[in-house]
Amino acid sequence: MPPPQVLVFSSLFPSEAQPSAGVFVRERMFNVARQLPLCVVSPKPWFPLQCLLRLIRPHFRPSVARHVVQSGIDVFQPRYLSFPGVLKQFDGYLMALGAWWSVRRLHQQGRVSLIDAHFAYPDGYAATLLGRWLGIPVTITLRGTEHRHALDPALRPLLQAAFTRASHIFSVSQDLCRVPGELGVPASKLQVVGNGIDTDKFQRTDKAVARQALNLAMDERVLVSVGGLVERKGFHRVIEVLPELIREFGNLRLLVVGGATAEGNNRAELEQLVQRLKLQGHVQFLGPRPHNELANILSAADVFVLATRNEGWANVFLEAMACGLPVVTTDVGGNREVVTSEDYGLVVPFDDPAALRAALATALHKRWDAAQIEAYARSNAWSTRVETLLSKFKELTRG
Repeated sequence: MPPPQVLVFSSLFPSEAQPSAGVFVRERMFNVARQLPLCVVSPKPWFPLQCLLRLIRPHFRPSVARHVVQSGIDVFQPRYLSFPGVLKQFDGYLMALGAWWSVRRLHQQGRVSLIDAHFAYPDGYAATLLGRWLGIPVTITLRGTEHRHALDPALRPLLQAAFTRASHIFSVSQDLCRVPGELGVPASKLQVVGNGIDTDKFQRTDKAVARQALNLAMDERVLVSVGGLVERKGFHRVIEVLPELIREFGNLRLLVVGGATAEGNNRAELEQLVQRLKLQGHVQFLGPRPHNELANILSAADVFVLATRNEGWANVFLEAMACGLPVVTTDVGGNREVVTSEDYGLVVPFDDPAALRAALATALHKRWDAAQIEAYARSNAWSTRVETLLSKFKELTRG
């Protein structure tokens, strides 16, 4: 029996223009690619006048090559018609049309026996249409947007259609399974497969060396936060509690790692907040950094913090833990499923500045067992996750 030929279908995927977009999708599926033949189709939204919008929003929908090779794997990036901010209920169908020629050609070449889509809408909806047109199974991985889309009257029935057509549904957290469950999807069709950690790439390095590279003094207390610079990630919530923490700890610094994403870019607003609170000497924006540089930055810090409004499974928590850092985060989405014990970090109510401030103070005071935190991260290595995915892919293509 030949192995499954997997096509990864995700509009959010790293590109030359946005190298940090969808890194969690690439990490998961490129680990699968070590054992199965795999290619990627990453449709990119387009409409005729979007070049004019870049005059006022330079990072809006950057142009990308139609085909690139990443780590020896073909990544195709066809365009599909999508109007900014409107008519989102048509994005799934238009995405399927835009990707059709790429996917059909790969199928004719014998390179696709299963489509693995990431995010239920529009990607999962489009992928299940393509699967129906080509007569091949489709899996959907839920990653965090599904709660919001299920509340939208225009998108909710499209989610339901995608779930119905899908052969199987993976979810990165148990919390996200509630969405298809509430739409009538049987539990037998749902499976939680969280993200994993590359323990070769993420491990603690010498703190003194890491700090020297960032011009940080050894007597500084350092917080670090990583993610796209958008409101949802909550960097402003962390910045707002810094003044009181500085009064307690004195030499305190926050490192912010990240840049513009498809959701937007609020760096200007964050910088204005830093100036208004007179925190210029305490907040350092490092910009977007390649994934392979993060371990050294994380190793320079004392505590990782992400005051996010919504997450599916934040892989960056495991990456921070693999570098020995405790995590402070908000009680949303699947965060408690990653930070499972107060031995690894603290989870606080969302949008509660007093609780966030208190948790950060506790984390900065506490003597954490870095080895225990690292061991927990290593227990979430990709090898276990990949075996589960491989088993299901083989089962679905067996017939």
